Amino acid sequence: MQYEVRFCSHCATALQWCTAVEDSGEVQRLRCPACGWTHWNNPTPVLAAIVEHEGRVLLARNAAWPEKVFGLITGFMEAGESPEAGIAREVLEETGLVVQSHQLIGAYEFLRMNQVIIAYHVQATGQVKLSPELLEYRLVAPEKVQCWPAGTGQALATWLRSRGHEPEFIDFWRRDENPQPA
Repeated sequence: MQYEVRFCSHCATALQWCTAVEDSGEVQRLRCPACGWTHWNNPTPVLAAIVEHEGRVLLARNAAWPEKVFGLITGFMEAGESPEAGIAREVLEETGLVVQSHQLIGAYEFLRMNQVIIAYHVQATGQVKLSPELLEYRLVAPEKVQCWPAGTGQALATWLRSRGHEPEFIDFWRRDENPQPA
């Protein structure tokens, strides 16, 4: 079940689907009939890190994911922090590694979750110590990393191409292979 905003955050009146004229013309959105507040339903910014540690890419398995499903380090950007500070925080919180440098890879849509992924390549040092959110990790040579066809997998493919490697995409839905997250 997907969460849906149902009440005005200003006056607690039940929201209604209403059409109003905006810059682009008539648009239907959830609006408050009492005070006029609009729920814009903007995408959430999510940070993703291609963590390079000792020359290899760190892929981690989230505690909520099936066995053999590994992905990038990700997390929500916090209010008041820059994306660069946020990605360094997420990498430290989730892996115990300290980011030494970061380079923006790009921004990628993840429509299924109403998110915009801001992806970075980071070089990190230290000893890997996973947060309780993550169960295990793998360090994989860049030329052996397999990409998945959506979200952070597209960022990983962009980074691999920038390093001279043509990415290999796996079929995420085939569990008998080495699946990684969509």
